[in-house]
Amino acid sequence: MRKLFFGIALSITSLTACAQENKAATGAVTEMSINQDKFSEIGAAELPEAVTKAIDTYYPSAVINKAYVNNFQQFRLDIILKEGNSGTIYADKDGDWIER
Repeated sequence: MRKLFFGIALSITSLTACAQENKAATGAVTEMSINQDKFSEIGAAELPEAVTKAIDTYYPSAVINKAYVNNFQQFRLDIILKEGNSGTIYADKDGDWIER
């Protein structure tokens, strides 16, 4: 009888614990944005050799229109292809491409 009583008490406790609603947090939401993309313009001649080699390898018909660098030695390159297409690519100082 004792086991039956404890079994019923345990099942009621577990059912009530699972049946409770989750209340959403009502605190204020603070959104912070740190702008780490402050690029400053540089000349194409100032690009590291690894970056220029990567461009020559992957985009042989590309001409660098503008080049920018940020504090993390990441480069934003505005390029124009001979076909007339243009775009912006990002690379680090070692010539590795960065997804943006």
